[in-house]
Amino acid sequence: MRKNLTRRAVLRSSTATIALPFLESFGFRKFASAAEQVKSPKRMIWMGMGFGVTADKWFPNKEDTGTDYAFPSILKPLEKHRDDLSFIQHLMHKDSQDGHSGSTFWLTGANRYAVPGQSFHNSISVDQLAAETLGQDTRFTSIQLCAREAADSGSSGHGPGLSLAWNRQGKPVSGLGSPVEAFHRLFSDESTPLAERQARLNEQRSVLDTVMSDAKFVQKKVSQSDNEKLDEYLQSVREIEVRLSKEEQWLDVEKKQPDPAVIEPGESLVGYEEMGVMADLMVAAMQVDATRVLTYRMPVDTMIASLGAGISAHTMSHYSHGERRDVSEMRDLYNAKFLARFIDKLKASREADGSTLFDNTTLTMGTNLFSVHTLRNCPTLVAGGGSGFVHGRHLVMGDEKTPLCNLWLSQLKGSGIDVESFGDSTGVIDELVEA
Repeated sequence: MRKNLTRRAVLRSSTATIALPFLESFGFRKFASAAEQVKSPKRMIWMGMGFGVTADKWFPNKEDTGTDYAFPSILKPLEKHRDDLSFIQHLMHKDSQDGHSGSTFWLTGANRYAVPGQSFHNSISVDQLAAETLGQDTRFTSIQLCAREAADSGSSGHGPGLSLAWNRQGKPVSGLGSPVEAFHRLFSDESTPLAERQARLNEQRSVLDTVMSDAKFVQKKVSQSDNEKLDEYLQSVREIEVRLSKEEQWLDVEKKQPDPAVIEPGESLVGYEEMGVMADLMVAAMQVDATRVLTYRMPVDTMIASLGAGISAHTMSHYSHGERRDVSEMRDLYNAKFLARFIDKLKASREADGSTLFDNTTLTMGTNLFSVHTLRNCPTLVAGGGSGFVHGRHLVMGDEKTPLCNLWLSQLKGSGIDVESFGDSTGVIDELVEA
């Protein structure tokens, strides 16, 4: 067997080729030795739950702060990681009080009515700001994952948006809506010949050049308000140019392949099973350094349906007692199981310098909604060592209207991103870095 294995040994399926990892048993020790000298990069992940939580069960008691707090029984699967995570209460977006917008403003903190005469406005999300720095050296500047239900409807109860991400113009960033789509985007090699792919990029660039030329000509002949619309349009075109330029840099670079245990997902995955595979793909993407910034707009309707619920997520969210409350609590329990398993995998994955993925990752699970249509005290759980936070605590901010953007700013700064403010932030959360 040994003489038949080479450094490029592969496993083949009908649609993908997966390379074997470097194995010391077959003489690959020297590659591991060289890699040990490399400092592991920072990574950031945001997971949006949508539709709030069972508010009186999800949070620890407000009077029970610090390290010795009673862990919420509904989140019992996460308790084994209590020393490596933190609950934060009294965070909110003061300008985002629309109970039907859900995750739309969760990572931005924007005021949808900030522009006179417009009924909707958004701004850049924290993940996309982070990606401008952390994504410079990876094939994918960032990866946006969303549930199949969100990809199909563009809403999924989370509110308007295609994923959790919004670009600098406040426009929605599309997401990968199924494990199959995510797998092939991350790991499948392009079968089109390199020359043909280069020609395709050149054609796209030619089209953009024409668009820019025409737009500049039109700018001279339109009103001020139309010019503002054109400026926004041209900025979007420039973003496309940047993406094309980056894609060109990676054209002849083979995609790094995941561990052979990560196999191509089936088309039928949905709901809770879909979430598990998405988690595996996120871990695999970070293991091969395909990206360092990820968001996941988690399923709700299909998730609770896959667990046997006979009501919709919207009906569940208006719980008081009976079936609605039972389903809400089941949703919270299984989200905790999902996150606990994800953290297990991050902790089990070793980096080249001996640390783990968890040591270098800033992980957030939360939602813009507290319960029903209330957007105060946004449910927020943070974990991982990427931002240098001191974990194992339940924090309750003294101000009940502490900006959630203060957390986003703290995470950005803690991950080495040079930024002085974000959204409506008023400063960092010092308690996160104080022992």
